[in-house]
Amino acid sequence: MDTAEFIRILDREGRLLADAAERAGIDAKVPTCPEWQVRDLVRHTGAVHRWATGYVAEGHPSRRPLDDAPALDGAELLAWFREGHAHLVRTLASAAPDLECWHFLPAPSPLAFWARRQAHETSVHRFDAEAARGGTPSDLDPRFAADGVDELLRGFHARPRSRVRSEEPRVLRVRATDAADDAVWTVRLTQEPPAAERGETGDAECEISGPAAQLYLSLWNRVPFPSVSGDRALAELWRSNSAV
Repeated sequence: MDTAEFIRILDREGRLLADAAERAGIDAKVPTCPEWQVRDLVRHTGAVHRWATGYVAEGHPSRRPLDDAPALDGAELLAWFREGHAHLVRTLASAAPDLECWHFLPAPSPLAFWARRQAHETSVHRFDAEAARGGTPSDLDPRFAADGVDELLRGFHARPRSRVRSEEPRVLRVRATDAADDAVWTVRLTQEPPAAERGETGDAECEISGPAAQLYLSLWNRVPFPSVSGDRALAELWRSNSAV
């Protein structure tokens, strides 16, 4: 997927998030994030959007803390979210391809990183907002969902802060059943951060599989795993320790 595709998805997902939050009501509980109400979800995602915009707009070279959201509520909070989301989309769409700024996962370029990361950040939280609203959630394109699985496994959990560790070496397979032929990952768990690679490399003790969208949301701990075969304790090890 290219940067323009990620920006289009970010635009769609942010709009859907705001609409779902409005329909759910700012006081509604978020079942996928039990400690949050919808206002917390909107404040968090809106703050992340502005944080990301700052790196791209200013070319900032080092990490900065996430600013707190303003003390807004109700319609004012939703308007603040929509304004910040639209500004992020415009900033990414107009940024120079050779932009240089801080980013925290491997990527072809800083611009590619921020477009991809914000598309996935917003997509997962859009699902949260729709869970609070109730009803059928919006569809996710299988290619985009498979990309999100890749970002999570080979990006987030490759970092030292990942808590998914095993005293004894273990091998987990993750397979999207409706995406590209190579939408399968082999994840090696040791006392070090998980080492994930694309492809079916060697035997695995456990496989988590299913449609890419369900797999994506399950690995982000939003829904149950679609299907687990083999040693279910290994899937539970992932579930219990993989919060990002």
